[in-house]
Order: sequence, then structure tokens, then C-alpha cells
Amino acid sequence: MSLPKDPIEPVPKETVRIAQAAFPKGNIYMKMRDELGSIYDNAQFADLFPRRGQAAESPWRLALVTIMQFAENLTDRQAADAVRSRIDWKYALGLNLEDSGFDFSVLCKFRKRLIQHQATHRLFDTMLTLFVQRGFVHTRGRQRTDSTHILAAIRSLNRLELVSEAVRQVLETLTKAAPPFLQDRVPSVWVERYGQPLNEQRLPTDEREQTLFAEAIGRDGRTLLQWIYDEPQWYGLHVLPAVETLRQIWVQQFYEVDDHLHWRANDQTPPATYRIVSPYDRQARQGRKRDTRWFGYKVHMTETCEKDHPNLVIHVETRSAPQQDVLATPKIHQDLEEEGLLPATHFVDTAYMSGPLMVESQKTFGVELFGPVLPDTSWQAQDDQSFDITHFHVDWKNKKITCPQGHTNRYWRTGKTQHGHPMIRAFFPPKICNACPVRSKCTQSATTGRSVSLQPQAEHEAIQDARQRQELPEFKEKYHARAGIEGTLSQAVVALGMRKTRYRDPVKVHFQHLATAAAINLKRVYAWLNETPRATTRTSSLAALAA
Repeated sequence: MSLPKDPIEPVPKETVRIAQAAFPKGNIYMKMRDELGSIYDNAQFADLFPRRGQAAESPWRLALVTIMQFAENLTDRQAADAVRSRIDWKYALGLNLEDSGFDFSVLCKFRKRLIQHQATHRLFDTMLTLFVQRGFVHTRGRQRTDSTHILAAIRSLNRLELVSEAVRQVLETLTKAAPPFLQDRVPSVWVERYGQPLNEQRLPTDEREQTLFAEAIGRDGRTLLQWIYDEPQWYGLHVLPAVETLRQIWVQQFYEVDDHLHWRANDQTPPATYRIVSPYDRQARQGRKRDTRWFGYKVHMTETCEKDHPNLVIHVETRSAPQQDVLATPKIHQDLEEEGLLPATHFVDTAYMSGPLMVESQKTFGVELFGPVLPDTSWQAQDDQSFDITHFHVDWKNKKITCPQGHTNRYWRTGKTQHGHPMIRAFFPPKICNACPVRSKCTQSATTGRSVSLQPQAEHEAIQDARQRQELPEFKEKYHARAGIEGTLSQAVVALGMRKTRYRDPVKVHFQHLATAAAINLKRVYAWLNETPRATTRTSSLAALAA
């Protein structure tokens, strides 16, 4: 279908009259059309459509419907019904009252065009650009970031179910893609074993029987892969996503010794960052945060937090579930710089903080990364009578460290931590430490002297300054600005259904998060234009009585 050429015209008079009668005080979509116009136009989506062919549904309307759909957490079918039946939607879309709308499948096709042309950010970015132009976003101000877990649209599988479903998925795929390949090949036991999804009621209970059952499935999967890879006439089947998924799962869950397939023990499987947890979403991973475990992703949301502007989401980052939050900080700053939306102060929690990041954020982006840092976990820091790193004087120029008793180190060695970060270790002579009268307050080693581990000077000083700063009342007062991001995540998760993904595939999942963020921004601009007071933290009657 080609790009339609219909211009964006004013809302039909009859639609205006009926809508104003139905909503005397207006509503969010009518206010949006009156104050912001159509937000989108067809020219913004010209690269998504061919030049020839039957005219498609106006993409500016589909873009707007998509945001409205996520603002109310509607399915495609429900959104299409709303276009046909709701007056406020017709007002926002500039449609006549008798307009019959479109089939719900058009929304799915529109999303597919966005994804195929790598334009998943377009709906969010276009709306955000408009808000910047209207002065709703204050650059070089204050921003805050936090993350929450996202559940993939998959069933939770144990390892036996995982390998069984991987084989079943390939068999189902080949049945549709290449029926002759399976004819006269599939043993009758496979029909019984993979004809229906495996569930826990059919699983062996004994550990040894489970291992034997898993290895039987392993041999079936290996046979299936050998048929595909070893026979030249069917080699093209290896490009099917289900086949590649099966191959990767078999590498992760089995190993071979003398041509015999073995089931890996739990501690022999890959770490969560790489381990596939479902054949139906190869990028979903197992995440864990304190007592919460999930299969899926993690989303990081960054929003503005100015008193005289609406709090709008300006950046969305979708990442693998096991990835630490601190790894997202540089990417967030880089993206904000490219958009010209860097803050002066960025409020985050401990998970986003580190000495190198505080230095790099200030040096490269001019951003103050503000938040609590992890405390010193050494036993000396836990004992008020002992000597932690703060009791030592560091002469960085001469590479000397002076202990509380006035002695200096003998060695100064530079290296890297197990994660590849620069690290300095200084060692004091055992002879001096063994004769020290306060030795028990400094080291517990019976044979060696005190050793001190340091980050490079800039990072070390940033960490020490931050630890001192976060103990002051001024820190708590300033850091209070971060609290609102919890409400934003709650709105996205509870009101707009972001906790569970609608789609499978990280690109589609990210699109859902962007559309949800755009819906939040639309709601907040509407509240700002209506001068609706911001909600305060709710207090129960019991808590109020106790206060």
C-alpha cells in the first residue's frame, strides 16, 4: 500500500458539536487535538510506504491511535472499536461521526512497518520533540532514572520443559515449512513425546530418571539437527530461527563425550546473561533482584523533575534482565546528549552509581550523577575503633600512603579487577606491621602487613566525597527529588499494563515501552494544561492517625 495524500483538515463541525455536547468540560483527547493539533503528519512516515499501490490508512491517524491505545491499555481490536464508536476518539482523529474506522489488523501491520524500517522510536521522539518546542521540557535541568522488571510473554519452563519445547517447536515449524522433510522420518515415539506440550504432571520425579529422560530428548534433538545439517538437499532449513534456537539450547544444556550425549548439571549451564529460558523468545533472560525472580527484560525510564514544568519521560532503555543497572548509565547519557536533552543533575539510586561513572559523567557530559554510593564493606570500616581507608593519607604524586602511625608503604602496584577496572594495591612491610602496637585495628593477617586497595585518584576521591556527602542533611533534602520516579514506574506498570510484554522479541518489547512512555507524557501534558495538581503520596488512615 502507498502513502495516502489526504491532508490533515480541521475536525468536522458536526463531530465538534456532538463531542462538545457529550463532554462539556472536554477530555484528554479533545484537549490534545485543540492544544497540540494532530501531533503527527503523513510525511513523517513516507519512508515506510511504497510510492505506488492502493492508498493505506493515514499513518498519522494510526500513530495517534497507537498512543491512545497504550494510554488506555487496549488491545488492537478494542482500539479499532474505539475509533468506530467513541466520539472523543473521532474528534482527536478528525473523523466524521459516520466514519466506520478500519480493521484492527491495520494496527499490527503499522507496527510491523515501524519495526521493519527501524523506526520504533519515531512515535515517542516526534511527540517529545513537540513538547520540547512547546517549552514543556527544560534542558540542562534535573532528571531522574529508575528501572523495573518486565515479564516476557512466555510460560515459565524448567530445564526439561525447555529442551522438550525446543524440539517440539522445530517439529511444528518443519511440518509447515517443509512437510516432505519429516515424512517417513519421524519415529512414532516422537509423536507421543512431542505431540503436546510437556508439563510437570508428565515429568519423572526421580533425579536419575529425569537425567535419562533429558538425555533421550537430547538424542532426539541431536538427530533432528544432524538431518538438517548433514543432508545437502535440506541444508537451507538451518536458517529457520527455531532450528538455530534448538542448536543454541543444545550447546547450553548438553555436552558430548565419546559420541555420548550428557545432560549438564545445573552449575554447568551458562550464566543467566547468555542462557536461553524459552524457545519462543530467544532474547528473554532470567533476572533476579533481591527476592524477585523473573523471565524477561528490564526497562529503565528517565524523566524530568522540575517544579515549574510537567514531569515527562525523555528516555527509555530496554535491557536484558540480568544486566546490572550501572551498565545502563553511560548509554542513557550518550542518548540524551544526541537528543540535546542532557541534565545538569541526574538523580539515581545506588545501582547506577560508581566512582568511574561519577567522574566520566561530569567530564564527558557535564552531568552531576547524584545518588548514594555503596558503603565501605571492609571489616575496618564496620568497626569505629579500627582504621579504614579514610585514616590513611594518599600522596598520589609520589605513590605513597601513610598509615595512622606514620609508616609508608613499600610497594605500589597497578592492575585491574576481575571486571577489568583499573585498581591500585599498596603493601606495607610485614616487619613494621608486626611490631605495630595497634596492629589488631589495622589488619588480621598473621604473616603479612596491611594492604590497601584504591581506585585511580579521580574515582577514589569521588567515592570518598560522595560517602561523606550522603551523611549530611542537605543530601537527603536534595535527593528527595528522585522519589517521583517510583510513581512513574507504578503508573506504567499498574495503570498501563507494562509489566507483562504484549510481544515477543526485544525490538517489539522496546516499542511497547516507548509507546507506554509516550502515553504517560500525553496524560501528563493534559494534566499540566488543565492545571491539575500533582498527586501526593497516599497515606492510610491508620498512618495518619499515628502521625
